[in-house]
Amino acid sequence: MVQGSAALLLGSVAFSGTVAAQSVGAEHRVQMLNKDGEGRRMQFEPAFLRIAPGDTVIFVPTDKGHNSEIIADMLPAGGETWKGKINEEISVTLIAEGLYAYKCLPHFGMGMVGLIQVGGDTSNLQALQETKIPPKAADRMKELIQQIG
Repeated sequence: MVQGSAALLLGSVAFSGTVAAQSVGAEHRVQMLNKDGEGRRMQFEPAFLRIAPGDTVIFVPTDKGHNSEIIADMLPAGGETWKGKINEEISVTLIAEGLYAYKCLPHFGMGMVGLIQVGGDTSNLQALQETKIPPKAADRMKELIQQIG
């Protein structure tokens, strides 16, 4: 009987370890580039991500002179904000479901924006579309919005 109890205890510990490992979110890397794979200047790559709540996004300054920061009013209610420094790798863990639009501050006017969809909630899409941003950024954001699923 002691062996059975020990086996049950070990099985519980193994199961707990499995659950804990599954609850850790995935990591996604976004490069900050002077030119993306399609030849567009000043871009995030990938510029659109669809992730699960609890996943982490790491913004990597592959090319110098860039940062990543949330665009004011372009995130879901309760969503985490961030503001990286120039040339700084920054990681953010996003828990609140919805759409998060972000920018590179020095190149915002050149259209250096990105979009992250966390989970399936897109209820802040209209607010995101109504937020005023520079024309090139707005054009790029429209392209990214078409990838929402």
